[in-house]
Amino acid sequence: MKHLFLLLAALITSSATFAQKASLSCCARPAATEAFAMLASNEEFSGGHDAPLPYTFQGEGSAIEFKTPDGKTGRGFEIKSATPSTKYLLVIHEWWGLNDYIKKEAATFASELPGVNVIAVDLYDGQVASTADEAGKLMQGVKTDRAESILKGVMSYAGPKAQFASVGWCFGGGWSLQAALLGGKQTVGAVMYYGMPEKDVNKLKTLNSDVLGIFASQEKWISPVVVAQFQKDMAAAKKNLTVKSYDADHAFANPSNPKYNQQFAADAHALTLAYLRKNFKLKTKA
Repeated sequence: MKHLFLLLAALITSSATFAQKASLSCCARPAATEAFAMLASNEEFSGGHDAPLPYTFQGEGSAIEFKTPDGKTGRGFEIKSATPSTKYLLVIHEWWGLNDYIKKEAATFASELPGVNVIAVDLYDGQVASTADEAGKLMQGVKTDRAESILKGVMSYAGPKAQFASVGWCFGGGWSLQAALLGGKQTVGAVMYYGMPEKDVNKLKTLNSDVLGIFASQEKWISPVVVAQFQKDMAAAKKNLTVKSYDADHAFANPSNPKYNQQFAADAHALTLAYLRKNFKLKTKA
């Protein structure tokens, strides 16, 4: 009987310990990128994204593969500079994945930034969504470790002498900032369109460049409150942040979105180009 009581006590203690660990695990604050991915379960967020219209990109560029630190293979779409260059712009897709629209965006940047190699990075490992439901599942399925490994892999592909800037929208906006953090001293710039900011001030302190943040004041998710906190965190980290906020809603720069604003999108793109040209130290025509 004594042995039975001891066994029961041990089981109760073990169960309590397990429950405590489970509680801590479920309540731990998720990474900024994973916190944004949780929005996929919000019907209002998902419903605000119209499925992209059929489109086939027929411009220049080629699919690339590269090794990633986790022993797997990463993918991307590259448009090389006409002249040899160590400058690289990493273009990070929104929640639909690396579709032909993103390839078109990459090609536009390549034409507007001569002397810069442009790589659209695939954080979905070859998967592309055509419906909001598919996009939500893919976005929620992205693991931080894997996405970071893909970004480290493409940076290794570019080489140790490469200079990196990044740009991304929505899901990719948050990952644009994460790419800047991962790039370390090779980072020269980051543009994030309505993406989730990094909330860890100690991480922000490691940034090697300033950041251009483009946001929408009507947004409920990356709201003005979130943006204001990001400004405070960047100030605490002693890093420069330029914020441009438009009187628009989330994804206002996406032509396939019902709340697309052509005027604001064009203005934001012009700001982005000026920022990238300055940070890449590109020569401008007289």
